[in-house]
Amino acid sequence: GGPMIYVVATTKVKPENRAAYIDGAKACVAATQKEAGCIYYDSHTSINDPNTFVVVERWESREALDAHSKAPHMAVWRELSGPFKASPTVIEIIDPANVIKR
Repeated sequence: GGPMIYVVATTKVKPENRAAYIDGAKACVAATQKEAGCIYYDSHTSINDPNTFVVVERWESREALDAHSKAPHMAVWRELSGPFKASPTVIEIIDPANVIKR
């Protein structure tokens, strides 16, 4: 239940850890894409800064997103990726209600 939800998660990675971060992210993304309620989940590189990664997510519901945050592969990824980060990940959870109607 509930309305669809969007997430944008931004992570700044230490340049020397970029390759290791990408390797780990591939496995995490692949596992997440198989989760129930996942409509879209992919990691992108900022055009302005190659060490900034932006994960764009779309979930069927808040419940699906909450289940994702508790998934075993996410615990593994948080542990693995922590040392690679220049600063903590910034997570924006967005209500996709149309604020501006076209």
